[in-house]
Amino acid sequence: MHKQVDNFIFKETSIPDVYIIEPKKIGDERGYFMETYKESSFKEAGLNYIFVQDNQSKSKAGVLRGLHFQRQFPQAKLVRCIEGRVFDVCVDLRKNSPTYGKWEGVVLSAEQGNQFMVPRGFAHGFLVLSETATFCYKCDEVYHPEDEGGIMWNDPQIGIDWPSVGDILLSEKDKKHPMLKDCKIEF
Repeated sequence: MHKQVDNFIFKETSIPDVYIIEPKKIGDERGYFMETYKESSFKEAGLNYIFVQDNQSKSKAGVLRGLHFQRQFPQAKLVRCIEGRVFDVCVDLRKNSPTYGKWEGVVLSAEQGNQFMVPRGFAHGFLVLSETATFCYKCDEVYHPEDEGGIMWNDPQIGIDWPSVGDILLSEKDKKHPMLKDCKIEF
């Protein structure tokens, strides 16, 4: 189901509370303009978040960041790619959810300007599909390094269908995450 509010289209996904958001681009020969966030529009669409921290990363082709979460201070994230293309993914870790362990993914690109709303209680990650990608996050909780957790990006129980990009480049930390069945998560 899609809902248009002002200059945004909010598209429901197969997981409740996870949305793909398409801002309206207004352009001419000079370029374009678009709103990327408007509190009143998001609230009207049922997304009641107060964002308190913005983050940005730049990565090269084949970099996979994830799948990350915070244990005691979970974060909802509104994410977008402002340069290049990524395959963005979230995994439902809410224990009582009928979609626990299920994933949703979308290609985010600077050209499209689309966004992904990942609620609290989800692991999040992305794979860079272009030569480089600059990725932005709006978070409703500040980052607590001592609180971070993760699950393995290629856990067969979850079965994420990652696009083929050749070699996957992971941080040392991301190479050591446990499988979902071995995680002690209570969202």
